[in-house]
Amino acid sequence: MRAFAKPGQNRIFIGYDPRQPIAFNILQHSILRRSSQPLSIVPLVLEQLPITRRGLTEFTYSRFLVPWLCGYEGRALFLDADMLCLADVSELFSLAEGEGVQVVMNELKYEWPSLMLFNCAACERLTPEYVETSPELFKMNWAPTYALPFEWNHIVGYDRPKPAKIVHFTRGIPVWEETGACEYAEEWHQERRAAMATCSFLELMGGSKHVA
Repeated sequence: MRAFAKPGQNRIFIGYDPRQPIAFNILQHSILRRSSQPLSIVPLVLEQLPITRRGLTEFTYSRFLVPWLCGYEGRALFLDADMLCLADVSELFSLAEGEGVQVVMNELKYEWPSLMLFNCAACERLTPEYVETSPELFKMNWAPTYALPFEWNHIVGYDRPKPAKIVHFTRGIPVWEETGACEYAEEWHQERRAAMATCSFLELMGGSKHVA
């Protein structure tokens, strides 16, 4: 189970938790409709992966399998599911540099791994065995770490309000009453409506031979 897509493509892996599929669906839709380049988007479904380690979410630890899944080749991006992309993610890939991993180095260091742009070849320590057992994963000492601009992981409720390219609802997506009035809630709901939209039956199927 290795080498998803080609190293030349923008490969994106999103954490997936079956308790909240709406988060994955809205995030991947927000990425796809703003991207100027072809993408490969893969949900990290724990039952399909060679580890069983869980945390608060099912992708707490599986996020660190991304370099292995890419055959330790090329660049790849991991995103937490509770995010919203408001820019062309190709811009983020254009910032790729360094022999390691790039993160937004905000004040909440435990949130650094919520968005990781990997140079997969430099992350060979991240084997399934290491990810399953190591207590060091969130210390980010398995490869050199480089900084990304803050707008690529704006943490709602912690960072000062400002324009963001990727919004992170780390306190919960605004689908609940408890989080419904948070910053960027309206943008998330706009994306939800767009993701669930369709044209009329006649517009789509009017010229089809399957219509009686």
